[in-house]
Amino acid sequence: MRVLVTGGLGYIGSHTCCCLLDAGYEVVVVDNLVNSKIEVVDKIKTITGKDFTFYQEDVCDEKALDKIFEKEKVDAVIHFAAYKAVGESVSMPIKYYENNLGSTLKLCKVMKKHGCSKFVFSSSATVYGSPKTLPIREDFPLSTTNPYGSTKLMNEQILKDVVIANPEFSVVILRYFNPIGSHESGLIGEDPNGIPNNLMPYIVRVANKQLEILSVYGDDYDTEDGTGVRDYIHVVDLAKGHLKALEKANKDEGIFYYNLGTGTGYSVLNLVETFKRVNNVDVPYKIVGRRAGDIAACYADPTKAFEELGWKAEKGIEEMCRDSYNYILKQMEK
Repeated sequence: MRVLVTGGLGYIGSHTCCCLLDAGYEVVVVDNLVNSKIEVVDKIKTITGKDFTFYQEDVCDEKALDKIFEKEKVDAVIHFAAYKAVGESVSMPIKYYENNLGSTLKLCKVMKKHGCSKFVFSSSATVYGSPKTLPIREDFPLSTTNPYGSTKLMNEQILKDVVIANPEFSVVILRYFNPIGSHESGLIGEDPNGIPNNLMPYIVRVANKQLEILSVYGDDYDTEDGTGVRDYIHVVDLAKGHLKALEKANKDEGIFYYNLGTGTGYSVLNLVETFKRVNNVDVPYKIVGRRAGDIAACYADPTKAFEELGWKAEKGIEEMCRDSYNYILKQMEK
């Protein structure tokens, strides 16, 4: 089976490509390298010992997509390619709507043209907005607090409408929580271009003294220590969830929604202190004002994914912190 992975050189995409190749899938990657690096191609090949096809193209380029589908005879799509920074989306909403919606629309159009109907979509827990109760189930009301989340929710609606109009389509929407960690080899991990927007790569860069101090956004939330609480999930566990979603798409027609999380919430300071302890490093931090679009707490009820997909997160918070730092240490050895 040949799977097209958009954004396949990015953080979650690269780990998923490794899982796909290890499982025997043929992989075609499309990535424009806006927030990824070309050397990840060789790293994936080194980890898996297997080859795959790579195209440096933008998923919003319909003509480029059409040529790829024509040549590669794609059977299924896993769609990661998107801008993903909550804070940036608040200040640059047009950029986010244009890219994140445009890429999905172009993909669906080209898939329909070429008779490809299996689609796994990278959504987010941001579609739950600020939930009234926790943990979060898939049947909770949907709303958003920032443009990034809005693009994910709008994409879910687009895909729902595509399935209604095309009953042969099978779409699995994965609403994942906060991926951290890296591949155990230390070859691939979260290494965003520029200043990190996500917490863990920021912690790592402070730990190795690339950055001076960690900014903790807000200590006045209604949580145990006042800092935001999130459901952190190891990226390898998350990647494995995409293989289970692909199996579901191959088996059943329709649209399906699943949370991918551990079901446990950790505060920002919990994460910082755990990182310091397991890696025996210092991470100086300062408390600053809340960040636009953030909510107090967010963690999953992952029961449905376990019951219907047979998927469950296996790695704990200490392993997530250790693997995240190991990746950076490996990069520094070069």
